[in-house]
Amino acid sequence: MTQSIKLSTDQMRLMSLFQNVTGATARDCIEDEKQDRIIFVVNSGKMGLAIGKGGMHIKSLQNIIKRNVELVEFDEDPSKFLTNLLNPKLVSEVKINTRPDGSKQAIVLVDPRKKGIVVGREGRNAEKARLLAKRYFNITNVLINSPERTMEM
Repeated sequence: MTQSIKLSTDQMRLMSLFQNVTGATARDCIEDEKQDRIIFVVNSGKMGLAIGKGGMHIKSLQNIIKRNVELVEFDEDPSKFLTNLLNPKLVSEVKINTRPDGSKQAIVLVDPRKKGIVVGREGRNAEKARLLAKRYFNITNVLINSPERTMEM
């Protein structure tokens, strides 16, 4: 299901640093130059440990690497993974479809009033969802829809 992910030396160093600072093991690290952030994927159930009390682990990690740090909790189920990634409180449903050409698409349904929060400023959350869905589950398209209106990105 998941293809092998190759990590650069820098990413290995960042993951090691992440583990030393937080005590949690990162299963992946993505450097997003466009949004100037580093996304760590942590194993299921390790989110609290990674964040630390009052977010202290993340704050100290951000101070050390001088970049924004974002965390995502991994799940083997692509729907659950995308829900975790985009905010479980705001996502009502995730549907995974296989298109006639064999590519996969995820449709994320959210409350129309909360759509802006889910998509994020300048679409940064939507972009993160796209990046990770492709990386882990070979999902080529992620649509964030609210029942009232449809918006393709």
